[in-house]
Amino acid sequence: MLSATVTYVKGLQFVGEGSSNHAIVLDGDSSVGGHNSGLRPMELLLIGIGGCSGMDIISILKKKKQDVTGLEINVNGAQAADYPKKFNNINLEFVVKGKNISEEAVKRAIDLSMNKYCSVKATLDGSATITFSYRITEE
Repeated sequence: MLSATVTYVKGLQFVGEGSSNHAIVLDGDSSVGGHNSGLRPMELLLIGIGGCSGMDIISILKKKKQDVTGLEINVNGAQAADYPKKFNNINLEFVVKGKNISEEAVKRAIDLSMNKYCSVKATLDGSATITFSYRITEE
């Protein structure tokens, strides 16, 4: 089982540490009492879905012997105006960089991640509309 501990520091600053023993600083904007010294919790959620899907896609493309030299995932989330200001829409743009990358392999890798493997995406399904697109950049 995965676990995490989130510990209060000061103001709105917290340090989160996962069962992997890696830590991250969270904080709020100064306009709400924070010191702007760390990521916002909702940013972490976007980073989570980007990282989860990215790990899947790189793994699949490597298994398909694709010469991937980079992958950038641009993630945007539109929040509701009213509290709890949850994400209504999340969009991921996958920018795959490499040499002679097969578009079919990229499509398949993204489809497998988004519809089978990415546990963060599966957790958010039904809570937000999640869309995705891709670009391939030849290097």
